[in-house]
Amino acid sequence: MTDTVTRDTEAAAPRRSYVRLAADESREDFSLRYAPHSYRRWSPAMVASTALGGIAYLADFAIGASIVFTYGFTSGLASILCAATVIFLTGIPIARACAKYGLDMDLITRGAGFGYFGSTLTSLIYASFTFIFFALEGSIMAQAMHEVVGLPLPVGYLLTTLIVIPIVFRGMGALAKVQAWTQPVWLIGLVLPFVILAFHSPGSFGDFTHFGGTEGAGSGFSWLGFGLGTGVALSLIAQIGEQADYLRFMPAKTEQNRKRWNLAVLAAGPGWVIIGAAKQLGGALLAFVALEAVGRTHALEPVAPQIEALKPWLGSVALPTAALFVVVSQIKINVTNAYSGSLSWSNFFSRITHRHPGRVWYIFLNLAIALTLMEMNMFAALNKLLGFYSNVGIAWIAAVAADLVINKRVGWSPKYIEFKRAYLYAVNPAGFGAMVIASAVSIVAFFGVFGEYAEAFATFIAAGLALTLCPLIAWATKGKYYLARPNPVNGPDVEIADITATHTCGVCETAYELPDIADCPVRSGPICSLCCSLDAECGDACRKEPQAGPVLMPMPTVRTG
Repeated sequence: MTDTVTRDTEAAAPRRSYVRLAADESREDFSLRYAPHSYRRWSPAMVASTALGGIAYLADFAIGASIVFTYGFTSGLASILCAATVIFLTGIPIARACAKYGLDMDLITRGAGFGYFGSTLTSLIYASFTFIFFALEGSIMAQAMHEVVGLPLPVGYLLTTLIVIPIVFRGMGALAKVQAWTQPVWLIGLVLPFVILAFHSPGSFGDFTHFGGTEGAGSGFSWLGFGLGTGVALSLIAQIGEQADYLRFMPAKTEQNRKRWNLAVLAAGPGWVIIGAAKQLGGALLAFVALEAVGRTHALEPVAPQIEALKPWLGSVALPTAALFVVVSQIKINVTNAYSGSLSWSNFFSRITHRHPGRVWYIFLNLAIALTLMEMNMFAALNKLLGFYSNVGIAWIAAVAADLVINKRVGWSPKYIEFKRAYLYAVNPAGFGAMVIASAVSIVAFFGVFGEYAEAFATFIAAGLALTLCPLIAWATKGKYYLARPNPVNGPDVEIADITATHTCGVCETAYELPDIADCPVRSGPICSLCCSLDAECGDACRKEPQAGPVLMPMPTVRTG
């Protein structure tokens, strides 16, 4: 039976030849596969700098101001610090795994308890994060252009969308250059308002700590305000995925670069949230100082507080200076949002359609959705939108972190990350089940079904359930659903003399490093992970037929790369 399937499939399936854009890795950036060592040509410092350049966004300013204005300073401060702690701790194992294995967030999710198709849902969650925050950042840039030159907001939305396309189209090389060139301007623009404020109005820092918000919350601590505010701030938890899209290009860790490698991964991975939390508090401070002059609505838009803070020193130049800072900041983050969105959409559609026209085409899909959100004025519903999203986002990230920290250490999960279709079950109930249950319960709580305190602490419910259920399900199933069959090529018990050695894929006839290769009984030889993903005719024979088990690759095809 197996031989018949093999012969029929091989006769029907031609050699695959990828279209030009999908085959050009200088643009494609190994979007659906392992990032090979030969492509990781950047230093740890350069990768970290590029990744941190992507957190230049001003949504932190708007989010922090919105939390403090709604729930008061004390509850707002506690919310921001609590969310930052959760994001930092869950981000550490994810960042290290992405940097170590050269994989993006989607591929890590596959092998960290979700399965091959189970991670399809998380691709949508991640894509949603990128276009929601692209729309939020684009709205802020459009507001700045409206303030400076009177450009109508709808036109500004379109312009902010189109401006990032040429950069994102060219991939990691262009992104690294843009982040490096714009970093000095961004840093000066970020620090200058607070320096001016310290000299011109030092008492405002103390006054801010007694701010009771604009909704009557009061300056004291409120458990309800703390819970709701933390939920809004936790919407940023999926940012670790965007950091991972850069961290996968981290060079191999060696004895010579070990300290620099560890520091770079920590800084560019979970470390982003330290800067992020400071920006949230800083944005709330600037909004508080500008509140009387510009009113609540404009105080929540980062450009107006920025202008007010610069006026004492820059006078009439404050407006164009603030606008320049906003535009630079938003370009830095939105090229990352668009880039990461193209990766997540590629992962999603490649599994659903078994086709891959290239990462760059999905840039336009992501930007079209973001532009629609901007035109619908999603900025006005900021708290509700982000509060809802965080229930799903934290359930996903917490389940992945639980697998990496708990399941893999106690032996309920393989010690390495297996991301290739040939060795994975379609769905792993450990991570996928934990995420679905946790997010479903927390969303019900978010809509007030369990009362006001459960509504306020819905994200805590999501995190707690995901962290508990993922190990519990893995233990109950004895880790059965992590591997559909052993990996005889580069599994944990296989000794590999040279991990950079390459095999030629029997389908696309391109050489890839060993971690990107699977043994294929249908093809009777090696197949690359992407060709394996796109194969719509094999019927997953390698996982369904016991007699079609592991087939070791012919060693003569190996050559050192």
